[in-house]
Amino acid sequence: MSNAVFLLLVALMARSAAAPGGRASQPAKRLLLISFDGFRWDYDRDVDTPHMDRMALDGVKAKYITPPMLTMTSPSHFTTITGRWVEDHEVVHNMMFNAKTNQKVPHKETLKRSEWWDNGVLPLWITAQNQGLKTASFYYPGGGATYGGRAVDRAVVEEAGRPDDNETEWRQNIDTVLSWFSEEDFHLVTLYYGEPDNVGHARGPDHEDRKAIIRQIDRTLGYLRDAIARRGLDGHLNVIVTSDHGMTTVKKRPLVDEIVLNKYLNLLKLASFEILDYGGFGILTPRPGMEAEVVAALAKAPNLTVYTKDDMPESFRLARSRRLPPVVVVADLGFNLNSRFIVYVNKGDHGFHNGEMDMKMIFRAFGPDFKKNFVSEPFDSVHIYPLMCHLLGIRGEPNNGSLEQTADMLVTAHGGAGGRGTSSPSPVTVTLVFIFISVLTL
Repeated sequence: MSNAVFLLLVALMARSAAAPGGRASQPAKRLLLISFDGFRWDYDRDVDTPHMDRMALDGVKAKYITPPMLTMTSPSHFTTITGRWVEDHEVVHNMMFNAKTNQKVPHKETLKRSEWWDNGVLPLWITAQNQGLKTASFYYPGGGATYGGRAVDRAVVEEAGRPDDNETEWRQNIDTVLSWFSEEDFHLVTLYYGEPDNVGHARGPDHEDRKAIIRQIDRTLGYLRDAIARRGLDGHLNVIVTSDHGMTTVKKRPLVDEIVLNKYLNLLKLASFEILDYGGFGILTPRPGMEAEVVAALAKAPNLTVYTKDDMPESFRLARSRRLPPVVVVADLGFNLNSRFIVYVNKGDHGFHNGEMDMKMIFRAFGPDFKKNFVSEPFDSVHIYPLMCHLLGIRGEPNNGSLEQTADMLVTAHGGAGGRGTSSPSPVTVTLVFIFISVLTL
């Protein structure tokens, strides 16, 4: 065989083998990630949700998924978008804080504070942009920050005090993000809604108002499906709908049963910093030399468990955090932590152990790459990241997730964790290989 024939065959084989995975040979897929804050895994069970039911038939439904410790908005959302445990990405609370200066910044005021979010772990927006894709964030926590000086291509940041439950505005937000896909060629967009978290806090997870907001979410998802079809995005847009944590009823017991930590230890004397009046999770920095005394005192308080970083369960994935104070307090399900006196008025809350079923969250997905009418076994939310990398066809940053955890929900074969997908050889490739071998044997 001549060198010319040999080179021609090699070129044809390479071209054929590369075609299935090449961006130029196929229309690029798009991905929309939607998060409904505080949507507990079972919230659709006591409400008529025809659009979510239809979505499950047309796509994938996980039985439930488990958020990271902490079961709070900012830490959980950042785990989803980075694929890293909280101890790695260091967004360890909803509040931005500095334990040395006693600075405390409320959640919505942190959304543009890059010094809180940018800790060396890249979120998916920046990773995708580094590989040539266009990305956007609409209200998603972390989307308004910069990472190593790089901003998300387009970010709309939620303003403090803005109502979260305006259904007309919800639909307008859907129209906006879908126009970014259909008219401006965006590849990844993340969209956040602040409900049903607000209703769950104010009214409790069993209240009729919570059920009403679930019906509103269902109508919104029906509007989303119709809008996708109107824009001709059905064959190109994958959609993941998820949450960040669940919600539980706060036990309104007589005052003697409430947890007021100052009854068990003198916070002014023994602690130099604390965030305690914040649901089921609290953090403290003891004064120098007083850690053992603080832990011993807290161990006498009812309805809670106290941990130091040295004895924290490995499953928490928190112990390696440099930012987290040395003492962590987790209340029993439904009990809120109070520091010096009772200030808590919520009827529902989160921040409790992520093993509790009330803290579990939803996962739904549909689109060209997802199977239909498929029920997935439960998995940890950290595994959403490599799934999203696969759907976008990009290489993920180092992460704690695994594509193996979600592979069964995909229509086609998959690659390794967080990497590009792989395809089986095409019939043309197989034929060329056969011809090539036959020629070599002549």
